[in-house]
Amino acid sequence: MLPVDRNNALKKALQIGVYHLGKLLAYSVIGLVFGLIGKSLYLFGFQQQLSIFIGILMILVVLIPQKTFNKYNFSKPVYKVISKVKSTLGSAMKKKTMDTFLTIGFLNGFLPCGLVYMAVFAAIASGNALNGALYMAVFGLGTIPLMTTAIYFSQFLKGAARQKIQKAIPVFVVIIGVLFIIRGLGLGIPYLSPAPVLDAVSASMDCQL
Repeated sequence: MLPVDRNNALKKALQIGVYHLGKLLAYSVIGLVFGLIGKSLYLFGFQQQLSIFIGILMILVVLIPQKTFNKYNFSKPVYKVISKVKSTLGSAMKKKTMDTFLTIGFLNGFLPCGLVYMAVFAAIASGNALNGALYMAVFGLGTIPLMTTAIYFSQFLKGAARQKIQKAIPVFVVIIGVLFIIRGLGLGIPYLSPAPVLDAVSASMDCQL
C-alpha cells in the first residue's frame, strides 16, 4: 500500500499522480534500452526475423503452463534487487514527501509482469530508442486508467466477471503475437505486413531500368 495522505483528497491525488510519473519514467528508461537493442538488430537486417521471433515468444508465454513458467522465472532476481533497494532506503520510503512517491513509482516500474513483457517485446520491435521509449511511456499512460478502474470497480467484478477478464488477456496477447508474425512475414500488405525494405528498393530499381 502507498503511504498516501488519506485525510486530504487533493494531496492524495497529487501523491498518486507523482507515483505514476515515477512509473512512467521507469517505463521510458526500459523502452529506451530495449529500443536500442531493437535498433542494433534492425541495422543487421533482422527486422523481419525479429518481428516473427517476438510474435512466437508472445504466444509461447501464453501456452507455457504457469508452473513451468514459474520454475524458470528469471524475473525473481529483479524483485529481490528492488526489495533490497527499498529496504536500504528504509525510513525514507515511509515519508509522505513527493520525492518518496516518485522513487516508489520509479522502482515499481521495473517490477516485471505479463503485460510489461508484451510492451517490452513491442519496444524491441519499434526499431529505435526514441520509439521504444515513447511506446513504453504510452503503455504506462494506458495502465493508469486501467489500474484506477480496477481499484474503484473491483467490488463489482466478482466471480464469473473476473474469470472472463482473466481469460480474455491471454487471447489478446496471442492476437498481438499473431499480428507480429504476420508483420514479419513481409506479405506486402500495407501497414499490416509491409514488404521488406530491400525487396521494395529492388522492385523500384527494376522499374526504373
